[in-house]
Amino acid sequence: MRSEVTCRLIALCFDAHDPLRLARFWAGVLDWETADDPRGGFTLLPGDDTGFRIRFLASQEKKAGQNQMHFDLTSTSLENQQRTVARALELGARHIDIGQGPEEAHVVLADPEGNEFCVIEPDNKFLADCGFIGALACDGSQETGYFWSAALGWPLVWDQNQETAIRSPHGGPKITWGGPPLDPKTGKYRLHFDLAPAAGGDQRVEVDRLISLGATPVDIGQGDEADWVVMTDPDGHEFCVMPPQSH
Repeated sequence: MRSEVTCRLIALCFDAHDPLRLARFWAGVLDWETADDPRGGFTLLPGDDTGFRIRFLASQEKKAGQNQMHFDLTSTSLENQQRTVARALELGARHIDIGQGPEEAHVVLADPEGNEFCVIEPDNKFLADCGFIGALACDGSQETGYFWSAALGWPLVWDQNQETAIRSPHGGPKITWGGPPLDPKTGKYRLHFDLAPAAGGDQRVEVDRLISLGATPVDIGQGDEADWVVMTDPDGHEFCVMPPQSH
């Protein structure tokens, strides 16, 4: 029997060389409000049903290879897609080639620090009922999709050919995992999730529950003073379990 889920996804975190610049870029793209982050860096507060914040944390580590996560932004028409691309370029994005063919209808861009994202074509059936952030697309296995479904209590909305997707019962973006082959890990990932126990929950209990589901505690140099616990999912993607008061 699966234990009761008391964990919430509270933030998607970007490691950034210039957190303020990156926060301003994404605030402009998403039309979200920027706020100071109590733990340092900057936070974007969702203006829609996304359900989690976006945090930008200072880091001097260089980006190596493609990120394991990227946003898929939706479009309501071809003109709307073109406006989103033009706005992103004006804010500091650039076109990139990650192997997409000329027949692809989506547009692949990178933000000012090279983080990839896609502006999806209109009439995409998979994202038809999603908001502007249609999906957070991840490099990951079916096992990891199952792990995150159990960890967050979000149902699977896709499970075919080792590709999986979950979505909060309250709506917001889908989180997808593309299945094998997985790109080799080249160091700490630049994007990670922050989780926290729901009201009345206990951080230690949540850590133990996540371990039982397949997570592994790791040391990335956070030190004994940190009040968060760093873990990895079954594919080695880092995430943090914060204390209850942090959300």
